[in-house]
Amino acid sequence: MDVTGHTSPDNPSDPGPAPRKAASIRDVARAAGVSYQTVSRVINSHPNVREETRKRVEAAVETLGFRRNATAFALASGVTRSVTVLTSNTTLYGYAATLQGLEEAARAAGYSLGVKLLTPEDDLNRTISSAVAGGGGLMVIGFDPLGASALSRVPADVPCAAVVEAPSHGRPPPRPAVWADDREAARAATTYLLELGHETVHYVAIPTSVGTRRSEGPRAQGWRGALEAAGVTPPEPHGGKGWYAQVGYDEGRELAHDPGVTAILCGNDDLALGVLRALHHAGRSVPGDVSVIGFDDAPHSGFVTPSLTTVRMDFQGLGRDAFALLRSRMENDYRPPAPTFVGTDLIVRESAGPAGPTTSAAPEAPTQG
Repeated sequence: MDVTGHTSPDNPSDPGPAPRKAASIRDVARAAGVSYQTVSRVINSHPNVREETRKRVEAAVETLGFRRNATAFALASGVTRSVTVLTSNTTLYGYAATLQGLEEAARAAGYSLGVKLLTPEDDLNRTISSAVAGGGGLMVIGFDPLGASALSRVPADVPCAAVVEAPSHGRPPPRPAVWADDREAARAATTYLLELGHETVHYVAIPTSVGTRRSEGPRAQGWRGALEAAGVTPPEPHGGKGWYAQVGYDEGRELAHDPGVTAILCGNDDLALGVLRALHHAGRSVPGDVSVIGFDDAPHSGFVTPSLTTVRMDFQGLGRDAFALLRSRMENDYRPPAPTFVGTDLIVRESAGPAGPTTSAAPEAPTQG
């Protein structure tokens, strides 16, 4: 049986009030006392409109309930206002928060946003072709090997932008992209632990987008660089097998049994949670015996016990900036605003403290711009 959203009126012979005609762009122009071209500039976020005029137009749009006809706009401008995001994950904090930033920016600009979840079984070329079959732009979250591989296969004629790991020096991404300097952020976090008096810092790694076990991502590179700059031989890194707390717990159990381990940097907060649990089960206190620092500042990191010292990453800002970058590829006369990404910060909480029995105050945390 076919069920629709229609309902039957009490009196079938009475058609009821006639539906209200949708407001047009010219209706908005008349209400605001401007030309319809000015209304068009306002609703398409063009910068060269006086603020007083913009507010008057926006008030008229709100009052009249104006909604732009997306199909008509696409035909008139040659721009299909839709974006498809390719990503291998929607649950991990970094991916989800980046998607949030993308969605907020797309909605504000009048674009529709769809998501295609990549899996290792996908034919990436076919997935990309399907994503752009109806026109529009393509956004790739390339934090992992699958996303990075998809980005490298996007045809040159497809409007595309990406959010990626910090690239290696001299090796820019294959398409326009934004990223955080997590290499420098990891260096700063490692240096902070060394300044607390720890002789060395162990590292539990996330997988890198390069995709090989021997390759190090930017966070691992920053950790290694800080130790080498301090004249410390880096210990063998752990992890690299996943992003989740279970991986951190498995690696943390091994580290917990080594009395020489007094400081651990983790590639993300989920790994750090697993490490904290493993240290607790081994009877080692945090930060009394071992200091732990995470990465990303996921929402739960400030509410565990002890609360997690971590590197704050503005993933929403990266998402907004990536959308602006893509929009500038889709609309010839659009100029992206100043970036909204605010950099990285080391957020000092309870899980990192001085080495050994000393109770001296912790040094002030460095701030990354």
